[in-house]
Amino acid sequence: METLLLILKIVFGAFFCFAGIMHIIKPRIFKNFIPDFFPKKLVNYSVGVIEFLLGFGLFFSETAKYTAYGVFILMILFLPIHIWDVTRISPAIGSKKIAIIRIPLQFLLMYCAYLIYINS
Repeated sequence: METLLLILKIVFGAFFCFAGIMHIIKPRIFKNFIPDFFPKKLVNYSVGVIEFLLGFGLFFSETAKYTAYGVFILMILFLPIHIWDVTRISPAIGSKKIAIIRIPLQFLLMYCAYLIYINS
């Protein structure tokens, strides 16, 4: 179980660090995910920094529990945006099918963050 948890932390950490970096170096990718009533640049860069820091925190046993909790909260905050994206005529992710698949995927990410949290 410890090996599986370590692999999960590494994969999750790398995923969130990569996502955070992409928010900074390729902000156009994310602009359609952010509703128009939010300040898009501010939200995009803020989320990028948060994702990077949370991902980085998963690499260290001293911070993994807290950052897993942060990832879980972040995924809860993103869930309404994923649901909103499904309702759009042209989803930001591309197709309706992919937008629909992202919702259960979000719950899977939340579950993985929960596993890291309870086992760290």
